[in-house]
Amino acid sequence: MDFSIASILLLDGSSNGAVYALLALAIVLVFTITRVILIPQGEFATYGALTLAMLQLDRVPGTVYLLLVLSLAVALLDAVDVLRQRRGAARAAALAFLKPLVWSLPVVLLSLWAAPRHLPLVLQSLLTLAIVTPLGPLLYRVAYQKVADASVLVLLIIAVGLHFAMVGLGLAFFGGEGFRSPSLWDATFTAGAFMLSGQTIIIFMVTIALMVGLWLFFERTLRGKALRATAVNRLGARLMGISTVGAGRLSFTLAAFIGALAGLLIAPTTTMAYDTGFLIGLKGFVAAIFGGLASYPGA
Repeated sequence: MDFSIASILLLDGSSNGAVYALLALAIVLVFTITRVILIPQGEFATYGALTLAMLQLDRVPGTVYLLLVLSLAVALLDAVDVLRQRRGAARAAALAFLKPLVWSLPVVLLSLWAAPRHLPLVLQSLLTLAIVTPLGPLLYRVAYQKVADASVLVLLIIAVGLHFAMVGLGLAFFGGEGFRSPSLWDATFTAGAFMLSGQTIIIFMVTIALMVGLWLFFERTLRGKALRATAVNRLGARLMGISTVGAGRLSFTLAAFIGALAGLLIAPTTTMAYDTGFLIGLKGFVAAIFGGLASYPGA
């Protein structure tokens, strides 16, 4: 093996490893806060990559309709919960019904408008993040909120079921064909036998920026410290007035955002299909295991 081949393999492995590290951070984040081993973490990456691919083809991605359906389901669940807790509280129930739709409806309408207009790649990527990220807290509300205090085994079984459901929906939304997105930066830099693509630079820069951002979030912000407290002791955090439900939703929001971002980063370097997320998520899970499912630096 000469140096040129070794450099290509080194850069390819490093860029893919950076994406797996992001998924590992998301898995550790969710597990430490909610005790959920988020098996479908890779599906968020798949949804991100294939949603962008559909927008590139000027088609409305199926994830838009999934966002709408989940938002309506959560709105109904929240309204029913308010009515059960406070009889006759029609106004409070109406507000609870509208709250999940405040974010999702504008995103759905914007997606329906933007899909056939072939917007620039950067704007399509931002729209993809806006579509996929809310799926995290919505799935937490539907699948986990009512059983948040169940055993780890029960939560794992739910995660397995959620994984198969998301894979099936991915097949229905995107079909069995694989897609590859264009690079966010087409530049290429060479130094002798050493060649560095613009996409690889973007992967490294985004990964480092996100890791630093997560560190600042957990160390410097009140919400970040609340998540850390929930991860250390759920009961103690609840007694101190920290909403474990809110912590769970926020952790799934961050996980969905990181997963979608990872999908956008890796899509130009590999062909993504509806079932690719399991293998990507599995590699991220292995990285998380190196950190004992508890250490962000280890992961």
